[in-house]
Amino acid sequence: MEHEGAGGVDAHHHLWDPADGGHSWLLAREHAAIRRRYDVADLRAVLPPGMGATVLVQALASTAESERLLAVAAGSDLIAGVVGWADLTAPGVGDELERLRSRPGGDRLVGVRHLAQDEPDPGWLARPDVARGIATAGRHGLVVDLLVRAPQRAAALTAARAAPDVAFVLDHAGKPGISDAEWEPWASFVAELAALPNVSCKLSGLLTEAAPSGRDVATLRPYADLVLRCFGADRVMFGSDWPVCELAGGYPAVRTTTEGLLADLLPTERAAVLGATARRVYGL
Repeated sequence: MEHEGAGGVDAHHHLWDPADGGHSWLLAREHAAIRRRYDVADLRAVLPPGMGATVLVQALASTAESERLLAVAAGSDLIAGVVGWADLTAPGVGDELERLRSRPGGDRLVGVRHLAQDEPDPGWLARPDVARGIATAGRHGLVVDLLVRAPQRAAALTAARAAPDVAFVLDHAGKPGISDAEWEPWASFVAELAALPNVSCKLSGLLTEAAPSGRDVATLRPYADLVLRCFGADRVMFGSDWPVCELAGGYPAVRTTTEGLLADLLPTERAAVLGATARRVYGL
């Protein structure tokens, strides 16, 4: 994956330490391979040449984790932005966002994300209290990342439509069920969301949504092509989803696959997906 200078941005990765607690999802047998500490040194070891900045994304519904991630960013010239967590349903969420901004690395806080895919209520994102929290995040100049699977897609649409002044980013292209050959209703969801000018999309996480036998460019191309066609390269950004991608070939597989998926784009379009879109949307 080539980039001009150090302009490349990995717009979606994580760092974690199971010893911090809360990472119960890592206890699943299928996640055993990534049940360990991942730090900035590990990240630098896998980043391709020219990837000059990253966006570090929360993995826990925890402001304590957000503080840790911001502190890590404060000590790194690589992590340009952090998408943290705050309780969007709390009446005082604005004060909490200001508190996070006052912490070490608080100037790197560029967005917030809730693990909506794990909420028992599939309509969580459309709740009035959540809508108020989303509006508050927007007033604080923060992007709202949308982490959804099929059950939460309708609520994600409602949330984005209700807040046209808030910038949203759809994580992992909305997690299409590639392993089950899902096309509809995912494709219509992407098209509807892309019709909203305040929404961008991450070309990320596709390898882990595919079956092991389908982790190749030919299988993933229709999904990537639809995202690029609907959103346009200026609203699509590359993300590795590392270290989760270690479950599907690791960063080398992400690099090779991404190169194939972007091969037919113009150089300016590739530059947008591989860095410029993330820098603009997140204000890096």
